[in-house]
This record gives sequence, C-alpha cells and structure tokens, in this order.
Amino acid sequence: MLRLSALTGAAVAAPFLSAGDARAQAFKGDDQPVKIGYLPITDATPLLVAHGRGLFEKEGLKAEAPRLFRSWAQIVEAFVSGQVNVVHLLTPATLWVRYGAKFPAKIVAWNHINGSALTVLPEIGQVADLGGRTVAVPFWYSIHNILLQDVLRKEGLTAVTRARGATVGPKEVNLVVLAPAEMVSALAAKSIAGFIVAEPFNAAAEIAGVGKVLRFSGDVWKDHACCVTFLAERDVAEKPEWAQRVTSAIVKAQLWTRGNRLETATLLSNAGERRYTPHPPQTLAKVLAATDYADYEQRGIVQHKGWAQRRIDFQPYPYASYTEQLVRAIKATKVEGDTAFLDALDPKFVASDLVDTRFVRKAIDSVGGPQVFGVPADYTRRETIAA
Repeated sequence: MLRLSALTGAAVAAPFLSAGDARAQAFKGDDQPVKIGYLPITDATPLLVAHGRGLFEKEGLKAEAPRLFRSWAQIVEAFVSGQVNVVHLLTPATLWVRYGAKFPAKIVAWNHINGSALTVLPEIGQVADLGGRTVAVPFWYSIHNILLQDVLRKEGLTAVTRARGATVGPKEVNLVVLAPAEMVSALAAKSIAGFIVAEPFNAAAEIAGVGKVLRFSGDVWKDHACCVTFLAERDVAEKPEWAQRVTSAIVKAQLWTRGNRLETATLLSNAGERRYTPHPPQTLAKVLAATDYADYEQRGIVQHKGWAQRRIDFQPYPYASYTEQLVRAIKATKVEGDTAFLDALDPKFVASDLVDTRFVRKAIDSVGGPQVFGVPADYTRRETIAA
C-alpha cells in the first residue's frame, strides 16, 4: 500500500505552486485535455462510457486514451503527480488524499451506487464461518473495509490486520489488502477465504465456480457510493468551465448507461473496440444488466428485499448525508497507517469542504432534473444501514 509519506514529499511538490505560477502553467480555457485514470472495474463505467461515446468531445473537450491502473495506490500516485486529471476514487480514499496527504482535490460527482460484494469460498456458509480466516479488501480507506467490519462485528467477529497466512483466533478475521485484479486467483488458490471488492470480480468468481456471493454491499448500506469522480482543486478553481464540461459528460454517460446496460457491457469488455477492461461481455453483463437479482433474494443472500436495488446502478449526485456518515464510519473502522488526521474531521465540515456540487447540479438539470435519476428535488436523503 502507498504510504502517506509518499504523498507528502517530492511527488506532490509540483501542484503546490504560487497562484501566479499556477496560472502561468495552466492551460488556457478548455484546452486542457481530459486524462482519465481508472481501474478495470465497473465503478469506472461513467468515465469510460463518456470517453467511448465521445461525450467529452461533445462538451468541447479533448480527451486522451484512458490509462488503466492495477491498484488504488498506483492511481492515487498518478493523480497527485498530475499524470492523470480525472479519476474515479474510493470515497474514503478521498478523505485520506485531502486531509491525510493534504493534496487539495474535490469530489464533483458520484460514479455509481452499490456495485460491490463480499465473495467467499464455496464451503463458507455464513459470515460466522470466516472466523479464523483471511479476507482481502482492496484498500484500507474503502467502503469495502468499512462495510466488511460492520458485518463482522454483527456476527461477534473482530477484524485484525496481520500478514497473510498468519495464525488468528476463531473469533478473529485477518484483513489484508490485495489489488482487485489479484483477488479471484487468490480465492481460487485458497490463500484467502474471501474478498470484498467492486464488480465484476465477484461475478467473475461466480462464473468460474471458485467463489459465491455471501452479501452485496448495497444490501448493507442502501444505495451507497463506492467510487466518486475526483478532480484537483486547482482545476476546479482555475478552470471551472472545464470542470463543468467534464462533469456534464460524466452525468450524460450515467444516464445513457441506465438505458443501455448490455451495450455498456460490450463497450467496456475485451470484445469492445477499445478493450477498456480484460473482462468478457458476459461477466460485465451479469453485473450491469443483472436479471438474476431476484434469485439472490429468494436464496436469502439479499436480506432487504424492500430496498428494490440493482446489483449496480448509476446516480451522480453526492448526498451530504452520505459524506457525513462516511466520516463517522471510517473513524470506527480499523485501518493501517497513521490515522491521526481522522480525529480532527468534523462530518459536516467535510461534507461541504470535500464535495463541490455546483457542477453536478447544473449537469443534472441539463438532462431533465433530479427526477431523471430518482433523486429527490431537494437533493437530500436519510442514510439506511443495516449490517
């Protein structure tokens, strides 16, 4: 995992220019190209659909070929160093970047809702069976780590962080960080008993017969955001029209995806023209165009049938209530590294300081208003969490 010190040294010296130097070095107007950084997961869908369908160009922007990364540490490094300027990032990781590493950046939109699951070995029958075993998370600062620990606590299990293969007690679950792309093979080799991660790796494990979904993340925290669109604050402040156009393209990509799920699966797949991800269309379709969610409900895997959710869905507005609850939740979650910065975070302050909703509100209005995405007209909601 990337150390916080790696984000506070030379790698971030360049972004902290004086105002005059920054203006001198900045691109004029909207000439700055969109440089996307992404992981090969469905959380990146809006960014990749916006690129693949030429939506950035339709907003008057130039867009380079997106850069694929294999781990969250890599994508953070590339973002902080300026190699990419539009990324999808784990929501808790944005707290770490802005307040832990002190790199100024803003959430401008959610990328999706739900879209993750806890997948385990076929012989694991219930959460309690994970006692004494190892489970992988993609990053300490992830909604996956937060929700997994909630689920474990409900079953009387304690999360610990030791080396993979270390001995743990029968009421302990050892958490380790693995890159998403490594999780299915690790499960197949039985070096871990399970993992919690974004799709389509849960679907891939199911299709390969090496794992089964034990719980969907959206069945723990209703319509939660896993990944968000993250922009450097200098781009938001100095190039607001550029930031608006980027956000508008992403919102339009989400709206298109909601009505074209199978086409989206093909576009993102290894059979698509651009081969954005290494996943076959059928794996992505199992997630994006899921028709078997009712079966999970019948088998008791989905515990909250009344929540009427999809395996993954798309809604770009970043609710303040979610950000506030996220801050409270991460403070109660075991993570590795220096977490002293979390103690000083006030949930309401973070919701206004970390998130900039100006661009997404305007973008949503341009496509028909909040009702198009099922968002309340007043842009508020109450968070529902039931581990």
